[in-house]
Amino acid sequence: MPSVAFYTLGCKVNFYDTEAIWQLFKNEGYDQVDFDEQTADVYLINTCTVTNTGDKKSRQIIRRAIRRNPEAIVAVTGCYAQTSPAEILDIPGVDLVIGTQDRDKILPYVNEIQESRQPVNAVRNIMKTRVFEEMDVPDFADRTRAFLKIQDGCNNFCTFCIIPWSRGLSRSREANSIVQQAHQLVHSGYKEIVLTGIHTGGYGDDMENYDLTDLLWDLDKVEGLERIRISSIEASQIDDRMLDVIKRSDKLVRHFHIPLQAGDDTVLKRMRRKYTTEEFYNKMLRIREAMPDVAITTDIIVGFPGETDEMYRNGYELIRKIGFSEMHVFPYSKRTGTPAARMEDQVDEEVKNARVHELIDLSEQMQLEYAEQFVGQVLDVIPEGEAKGREGSGKLHGYSDNYIQLVFDGSMDMVGKVCRVKVVKAGVNESQATLVRVLEENLKSAAM
Repeated sequence: MPSVAFYTLGCKVNFYDTEAIWQLFKNEGYDQVDFDEQTADVYLINTCTVTNTGDKKSRQIIRRAIRRNPEAIVAVTGCYAQTSPAEILDIPGVDLVIGTQDRDKILPYVNEIQESRQPVNAVRNIMKTRVFEEMDVPDFADRTRAFLKIQDGCNNFCTFCIIPWSRGLSRSREANSIVQQAHQLVHSGYKEIVLTGIHTGGYGDDMENYDLTDLLWDLDKVEGLERIRISSIEASQIDDRMLDVIKRSDKLVRHFHIPLQAGDDTVLKRMRRKYTTEEFYNKMLRIREAMPDVAITTDIIVGFPGETDEMYRNGYELIRKIGFSEMHVFPYSKRTGTPAARMEDQVDEEVKNARVHELIDLSEQMQLEYAEQFVGQVLDVIPEGEAKGREGSGKLHGYSDNYIQLVFDGSMDMVGKVCRVKVVKAGVNESQATLVRVLEENLKSAAM
């Protein structure tokens, strides 16, 4: 039986794509082996190019695969493959480079290379692609949350970001195909679906009279689905119709990830973000009005070119005023090929680091404040497995619908079922809870 090993760098979308590529190999009778443990006949590296470091890490992993088995076919896909195929083919031992499209052709190429042993560059211009590439993932390794990719590409061209060049323009997956896969995932025993994409909230931008709001209502009707989570959405994409879904859908969870990136209007403009701080703040108020107790998490880039102390302070105050439940904080790093990398007034590394640490402290404080509101309350959680680092202790961990990580005493047969727990102690990264009961209606699907 031929074997394949995968290595995925980067975002959730890449992990989804790797799972989809694995389905293709599986259907051809391949066995999946661990990248570092065993030698494989085919190595597939799914690369990331969001930062210069992403490129570097991708190259290291490619070289590692070649060293593992010089006889193997080494195939490289993903964003770095899309933007720099020649750079990758320059690495001796690489057999196939395929970008962020045409992944369904990987196996025919692999078979062809096995015959000819000639390296193939199969990367095409992504900017001409207007159709979503259908790749199904009926099952995931971790049993509790299923990712469902609904969109690819982005039309925003923020000045710090290379992604439109590696993923192309926004294209949406057909709605009936999404709903069909949602049914399939529920049938496989999943209770929660995370809608994901490169610019998820841009779903439907390329369709007539159908958008993310319509899709959410269609998914709301899927029998047996308990939770719908959106991996990330822009503030400007949450309009009145979307607020109505947020208010009325029973399945949409109380958690949104809405990237702010910077809390100062001058910086936002230089980033080419499509909102002002005032618009963003008012939108957060409206979301909270529609869905009280909602957790709003965000991304912040610190030290964007030209960010003065005053601009940073403005951002700090806005963040405090909004009160996110968690933030992902990144120091700005130059991405070759983007307008921001060419801007004159780059911020000193030390200044960046000091600001990052200050914001991480603020994030932890806000995380604790958010979790503290729920002490004494009862929340539903879908345990994902044993609490990390405490295997064998009888402690399970999982996320509530509003994205609080809860740890409580329970047994492994509860994994993947909806459990009702009472929060007893709030913490920064996890809070403690006690089990109230396992909800009955979920016991059926666990047998599947």
